[in-house]
Amino acid sequence: MSSPIVYLDHAATTPVDPEVVAAMHPYFAEDFGNPSSIHALGQRSEAAIERARAEVAAVLGCPAGEILFTSGGSESDNLALRGAAFAAREERGATRLLTTPVEHPAVLNTAEALSRYHGFELELLPIDAHGRVDPDELLRRLSPEVAVVSVIHANNEIGTVNSVVQLARLCTERQVVFHTDAVQAAAHLDLTDLTAAGAMISIGAHKLYGPKGIGVLRHPSHAPILPQTTGGGQEAGLRAGTHNVPLIVGMGIAIGIAAGRRTADQAHHQSLRERLINRIAAEIPDARLSGHPTQRLPNHASFCFKGLDGNALVAALDRRGFACSSGSACKTGDPKPSGVLLALGLPPDWALGSLRVTVGRATLESDVEAFLDVLPEIVPRLRTAGAH
Repeated sequence: MSSPIVYLDHAATTPVDPEVVAAMHPYFAEDFGNPSSIHALGQRSEAAIERARAEVAAVLGCPAGEILFTSGGSESDNLALRGAAFAAREERGATRLLTTPVEHPAVLNTAEALSRYHGFELELLPIDAHGRVDPDELLRRLSPEVAVVSVIHANNEIGTVNSVVQLARLCTERQVVFHTDAVQAAAHLDLTDLTAAGAMISIGAHKLYGPKGIGVLRHPSHAPILPQTTGGGQEAGLRAGTHNVPLIVGMGIAIGIAAGRRTADQAHHQSLRERLINRIAAEIPDARLSGHPTQRLPNHASFCFKGLDGNALVAALDRRGFACSSGSACKTGDPKPSGVLLALGLPPDWALGSLRVTVGRATLESDVEAFLDVLPEIVPRLRTAGAH
């Protein structure tokens, strides 16, 4: 029998909460109707969707009509950027896009595609050594020509939390659409102030103990967008396609549970995070914390190890029964440093050796201690092997 895996990769995905699984189950085989149908089965499905929409809206602090269901965080990011960019160009001739070099690829690659194929001008906002945007820098770059600004709420790789409420207010006050990828943040942080500041907000359920394949875009009424998936009139005509009722139900339940547990989970996660940060700093030479030391997600610890291949480290940890991740891109025989860490100004011999450790609800102190007993043994061994 194989040893159990200690799962320390909750920023990648989370297990589905049993209460969420139970809530979804009837909509696979019993209440399976198409919510666009007018018969009773269809109407039960439609009612379930609207309950879920109200549940999400209650957590975000917005009207239910501002909640659009999508297939996940990536689609929400695409709909926000593409939809807002095309609408702004059509309505007022705005063609500039402002984002950062440390966005999730769902934002950064979308912005680059809008620039390359659709004639938009892409400008990357400067960031500090922790990946944060200075509100004064954004303010200097805002103009009527800006179609949309997108700044990540909490970085998936380094855990840094941006001052998105302040950034959103600056944009909203100047009638510029502000979007944030809050996929990592939604499980851990209260988003109601961000909603009040007028932001478009992308969320994915599988980062908050919900199912994969379902997400939300909070679309404020003052931010026009054009649909990017056309067909039927679902989701107020802004996202066509038959609703995935079981997953939508799961999204509503999962985000409500996350909100109810937030305070307790934050305390649990942060104590484990600080144990990771303190012991690694004390016990492993040439190791540094990546991301902001305090303005970071409560469950997120990320590091750089000089002279080490992060993917080799992740593989070695996996062999010892610990599931973590690295930001370095893996190509056969040619590992590449993390683009996020390079954007922060780290040299390649540091940026190649990235490690992300993210704890969760079920993570025990003994899990973290076992990991911390193994890591200081593995790192020097890999460095020695890499030197030969």
